[in-house]
Amino acid sequence: MTNCVLCKEELKPEEGQLIWRGDDCRVILVNDPDLPGFCRVIWNHHVSEMTDLTHGEREHLMALVFAVEEAVRDVMHPDKINIAALGNMVPHIHWHVIPRYKNDAFFPGSVWSQKVQELPANKLAERKKLASQLPAAIKAAIAALS
Repeated sequence: MTNCVLCKEELKPEEGQLIWRGDDCRVILVNDPDLPGFCRVIWNHHVSEMTDLTHGEREHLMALVFAVEEAVRDVMHPDKINIAALGNMVPHIHWHVIPRYKNDAFFPGSVWSQKVQELPANKLAERKKLASQLPAAIKAAIAALS
């Protein structure tokens, strides 16, 4: 699909950082100023639904999602992890792995809801520093799958 934002190979710096890429999937650290540590696991081919994948492809994708979740939990120490695969705006398989905190900008709502509070700058800076450790942690978690 030519106009799918998830089919494109290159990320602009404001969009995020490519952490890992395999033949079928890639993992990016999303550049979201309110949610440090927000990651996406993206299927590399334009497919809209999980049931369009083979059972083996589904297992592979979910193993990656769980490896990313584990790394995010280990590094970020969130109160909760949100995992979401909506695809309403972009019908291309991708999973959001989002560390959530009781004092994040959107808590207790979804990250797509209105902000309800501002996180103090020092807390946000701490979380950004932690998020800078995610690329190495995620690569290690994925390597451990082999």
